[in-house]
Amino acid sequence: MTNKEDGNCQFYICNCFTTDNIFLEDYKIHVRFLSEQQFRQDYETLLMRLGCVTDQQFGDVFNKEVDRRRRLGVTSAERAAAIKDTYRPLHPHVYHLQESYLAPKFKQIVEYCRSSDISEEGLRDLLQKEAAPRVYRFPVFEKSFCEELLEELEHFEQSSAPKGRPNTMNHYGILLNELGFDDGFITPLRELYLHPLASLLYPDCGGRGLDSHKAFVVKYDTNEDLELSYHYDNAEVPLSETECSEVEHRVTEGLLHRGQHMHGALPISSGQRWNLIIWMRASRERNKLCPMCNRRPTLVEGEGFADGFTKQPEALLNHLCVLT
Repeated sequence: MTNKEDGNCQFYICNCFTTDNIFLEDYKIHVRFLSEQQFRQDYETLLMRLGCVTDQQFGDVFNKEVDRRRRLGVTSAERAAAIKDTYRPLHPHVYHLQESYLAPKFKQIVEYCRSSDISEEGLRDLLQKEAAPRVYRFPVFEKSFCEELLEELEHFEQSSAPKGRPNTMNHYGILLNELGFDDGFITPLRELYLHPLASLLYPDCGGRGLDSHKAFVVKYDTNEDLELSYHYDNAEVPLSETECSEVEHRVTEGLLHRGQHMHGALPISSGQRWNLIIWMRASRERNKLCPMCNRRPTLVEGEGFADGFTKQPEALLNHLCVLT
């Protein structure tokens, strides 16, 4: 694939990132901010009921989060540079994907997807029964790799290096691009292993054109974040699903689902859980309709893969940003 760093394909964010779907952590609601007048008209009554009663509180509500979002790319790049300069990994080898890290069953599934005689039905036979409609579970990593990766993440958490959290809903977690996992680990995992699966399972959702991602880990602990509210991700294919299925997480196994398949995390009752999450994106889908504002995207230049939007015409996009 190509990306901004090699000078061929520039990725962008949608301008709605600073206006739409803003989560106000103190009040546990999502809002839209176009102007102070619009914001007061739409949310003042609700926020007053939730305890936001002074002008100072009201101003802080939107200024804090809108300003954070506007500076997100700059502050992320600053953190990544500081981490590179000051942090010394415990297990440097885990930053570079190796086949020995992968579960044999996962490699078998991927090899089938790469073969000439493939079908969605044949792939389904190799996968475990769907955990929910179009939600697939399969082994991904060896347990020994998971243990070393977890040791590395905990080592970083305990270090003095700056840390950016994945979003305003998770207070504990790590942005893996800032830590240095993108080039050597997440990108080849997406291109060489996850893309063949997505091509067969989600051809209607951009699965054949995945050209960027956002990867992070989130942490749940009885003394920290216990759960995650019902939500959808900044990825493709809006849905209107109301039926819920409970799916148990298992060490070494992964769940593959559409980004806007509504989901959440139930409270843990004991111990601790880390989840590795990869939002895989297809610019050819995203360029038509932003999944967050449900409108044609208005683009602003971003860092790295940004939010996965591109400006290239379709013919040029197919030539430059395909997976190889």
